[in-house]
Amino acid sequence: MPYVHSDKLLESQPHALPNVEVFYLTATAAHNMNRDADADYECGERARYTEGWYYAFGFPGCLWDGEPEGPFETKAEAIADARGED
Repeated sequence: MPYVHSDKLLESQPHALPNVEVFYLTATAAHNMNRDADADYECGERARYTEGWYYAFGFPGCLWDGEPEGPFETKAEAIADARGED
């Protein structure tokens, strides 16, 4: 899965690790994630994933820092939202 930097300025830094994973979630994968979330459900709002582009903060090889954000129509929209761009 591709990783990008949350700040474009970090792209030019040779030792800066990308910290945002951007991925496409298929309808089947979304169904599986919803099923797994339902199995872990204890209280609060249930996660409902649908097909589309998502992003999650975290370094390569590490667990995400939170739940994925999305869905977005395009990969570019997901990256722009992760970077806080308008």
